[in-house]
Amino acid sequence: MTLAAINRQGLVMLGCGKMGSAMLAGWLKNGVRAGAVHVIDPNPTEWLQGTGAYINGNLPEDPAVVMLAVKPQFMADALPQVTQFTNALVLSVAAGTPIRSFEQAFGQSTRIIRAMPNTPAAIGQGITAMVGNAATTDADKDLAETLLAAIGQVVRLTHEDQIDAVTGVSGSGPAYVFYMIDCLAAAARAEGLPEDMAMALAKATVAGAGALATQAEEPPEQLRINVTSPNGTTQAGLEVLMGENGLAPLIRRTVQAASARSKELRK
Repeated sequence: MTLAAINRQGLVMLGCGKMGSAMLAGWLKNGVRAGAVHVIDPNPTEWLQGTGAYINGNLPEDPAVVMLAVKPQFMADALPQVTQFTNALVLSVAAGTPIRSFEQAFGQSTRIIRAMPNTPAAIGQGITAMVGNAATTDADKDLAETLLAAIGQVVRLTHEDQIDAVTGVSGSGPAYVFYMIDCLAAAARAEGLPEDMAMALAKATVAGAGALATQAEEPPEQLRINVTSPNGTTQAGLEVLMGENGLAPLIRRTVQAASARSKELRK
């Protein structure tokens, strides 16, 4: 199945909030016809209304893809609107809802892919992990990856249980980084810098280091070594971060706690 199939048969979106809108914007840029997209959303934004997609109207009889992008607390009420589409590829970006729940709603033979994006997807800089049920084919996974690539990088999991670890790292990870920015800015203020300058330095430092780590051929460890002069300022700071009670064990406990909570919610 390809984007041509979507343009021919149609794509149904259940929900089109920030994540859904980011994906739709990418699809329209990459060749999906606005007229092939049918959105079910009780509160469509002005942006969505201006895309040319069909909103809250008649749905195609046999859509190629059904995208589930509603918040978890609304899933039970919203899902029955699309469960008749058992021949479609069902692609969910809804947090916390396992594949087995969708198989109960659509049937075991329905091709279902569960994906876990993160918030930088809103600006096309996210990373999404995806995994399919036993009914999905390689072609289904390729199409899902093409659709999800509209909001950033995509990785494929080998089994659904790995989503708990993904949640702890990339799903919750942006919040850890945002907190680190706040902490860096607070430390800068404590050293005498004005508030606006402290925050600007913290934001740019994290953003620039992340961009360099993404684009550089060297691994992050080598990038760290490159900027660390013997007995210099960076080494003095790293001796604190890399100490016995430094950043590594703290991040390990952080990711472990988030992953454990993900497992609890799944049960």
